[in-house]
Amino acid sequence: MITRTPLKLIVVAAFTLGTGSAMAFEPQGKVECIAPSDPGGGWDFTCRSVGNVLQDLDLVSGNVQTINMAGAGGGVAYSHTVSKRSGDDHLLVAASTATTTRLAQGQFPGMTADMVNWIGALGADYGIIAVTEDSEIQDLNALMDALKEDPRSVKFAGGSAKGGWDHLKVLIAADAAGVENLPRIAYLSYNNGGEALTQVIGGHVDAFTGDISEAQGFMESGDLRVLAVLSEERLPGDLSEIPTAREQGIDALGPNWRGFYMPADISDDAKAYWTEAMDTIYASEEWQSVMTQNGLMPFHMTAGEFEDFVLNQIVDIEQLSKDIGLIQ
Repeated sequence: MITRTPLKLIVVAAFTLGTGSAMAFEPQGKVECIAPSDPGGGWDFTCRSVGNVLQDLDLVSGNVQTINMAGAGGGVAYSHTVSKRSGDDHLLVAASTATTTRLAQGQFPGMTADMVNWIGALGADYGIIAVTEDSEIQDLNALMDALKEDPRSVKFAGGSAKGGWDHLKVLIAADAAGVENLPRIAYLSYNNGGEALTQVIGGHVDAFTGDISEAQGFMESGDLRVLAVLSEERLPGDLSEIPTAREQGIDALGPNWRGFYMPADISDDAKAYWTEAMDTIYASEEWQSVMTQNGLMPFHMTAGEFEDFVLNQIVDIEQLSKDIGLIQ
């Protein structure tokens, strides 16, 4: 579901932050943004691009430093935030549907979604399934036909852990196409989408499952052919040439929201500041330009609304994971 914040609320938030009159908290000095992956993936993109806009809009007085903390499909960063950074109001952590997927599947042992503050989402990055330009596979149906004949005939590479969101995208599409024995589909996990793409382009893995923002460089260079985007409709602009899975007769959707959480026990003033900062970023020309250039689609939630969305998505993904045999 795509949610737009009413223009009036955006203007009010922007005015409040611009004047600074209503805020008892303002970040001083360096702000850190943890990307739960190595450089090159979607979380890294989220931290670095939002960090730049925070600085451009003077919403921070110092620099925004991206810290890459890969491991356990985001679990290392989540554990670090919960156990070591409680009350740190100068820390943002990039999150996405991959984060809620891991929480839904119990992959962060002993940790739950209510152990952090969910600050906001700033766009949706739709999933894709792609192959190299010289692959014999020409469209999504041909790929699915190969899987129907032998589920292990095509090896997929993605930037999430096994059972994570990139893996789920393939399983959602395969399930919709009528492929049987879904757990036998070969999926190789890498630390981020960039590393997974390198393996595909290098001919070591057959197909890529990830998000459109991760793949654009290889698309522009002519090395990658996207078989399908998992969106309701074709994406705008230069991306409009990519067919959806739906128009190929496979009813599969894979939106990956991009957003942030913060540590628990930050002050109400700090949470209010960062919540309104997300509103201001989303409304800015700078961020809208970033979204357009990177294939992000409108998707914006803040504060309580976003937290409710996260909790509901975790319930939905848990059920989906059970339905396709990933968890009991």
